[in-house]
Amino acid sequence: MKFAVGYQLFEGHGEEPCLNWMRDYREHLHEVYFPWGDMPSGRAPMATREGGTDWSAQTRLEQDLLAIRDLGLNLDLLLNANCHGGRAISRHLENQTGSILAYLEEKIGGVDTVTTASPFIARVVKQHFPAVEVRASVNMRLGTVQAMRAVADLFDGFYAQRDYNRDFKRLAALKRWCDHNDKKLYMLANSGCLSFCPGQTFHDNLVAHEAEVDETRNVDDWNPHVCRRLFRDRKNWPAILQATWVRPEDLHLYEGLFPVVKLATRMHSRPRLVVHAYVNRCHYGNLLDLFEPGYGPDFAPFILDNRRFPEDWAERINACRGDCDLCDYCEGVLAKIIRKI
Repeated sequence: MKFAVGYQLFEGHGEEPCLNWMRDYREHLHEVYFPWGDMPSGRAPMATREGGTDWSAQTRLEQDLLAIRDLGLNLDLLLNANCHGGRAISRHLENQTGSILAYLEEKIGGVDTVTTASPFIARVVKQHFPAVEVRASVNMRLGTVQAMRAVADLFDGFYAQRDYNRDFKRLAALKRWCDHNDKKLYMLANSGCLSFCPGQTFHDNLVAHEAEVDETRNVDDWNPHVCRRLFRDRKNWPAILQATWVRPEDLHLYEGLFPVVKLATRMHSRPRLVVHAYVNRCHYGNLLDLFEPGYGPDFAPFILDNRRFPEDWAERINACRGDCDLCDYCEGVLAKIIRKI
């Protein structure tokens, strides 16, 4: 099992250049995923904030991509915004997608994969760049064979819906179908998102338009993130244990299902910590530090001590039927692992 990790543009404000830890862990890495300039993606624009553009960002990105190529790692271009507005099926978006991929071919030898949440972008890549793997974003929430079958003509690989990360029966069925149909299956291991979050579509659309949102006079007395509002009340804290993440210690259970596992590190403040934990299959510290989004400030001054998890944790959650209203197992585990610092 190897890992897909996220590119971060080095700003020189105390953070470590991502190339440093990529070199250190390159034998464990398969690919690096990256956005393109200010093209909408599953996160905020990379080069522009409130109209101010870092004009050196493009040059640095291209230099870094060449360096990543030299490390022997694959490149995965993220065109995974949940919304492209009125241009969602336009010639404009088709031409824009094609021009980016053609430019990358010329400058860095092309990309290996495009990950997208847009069936239209998938069609464009399939039609004009057939050598590039087209991968369905985790944001598409493809968690059934029926869903994958319906878009099998557009995608070569699929991120499994993260809400089913602990449902081994379902994952096995997805893997079986993928193997029989020459498709690839991937998993996102360290998402901090709530299981079946009711705000995911809203949040993904919000992020797709973050450049506009940031320049709009918004209300300042309401948090649009369901998770952060939920965790304001400590009685809701067990929900973090009912989420979609997989502990580094339990990753071995997924061998054979996912040859490549994605680690959310593109916006993470401590990506080396995340990669180290999953490569070594252990983490001695606050479990919340591994997630993106992370909830350290939301739970402070408490942490979730990853060393205190019960030995039957993986067995219990993998047999879980999701009847949280009838079960108090997670409440008991939370009481055991929570610690005030």
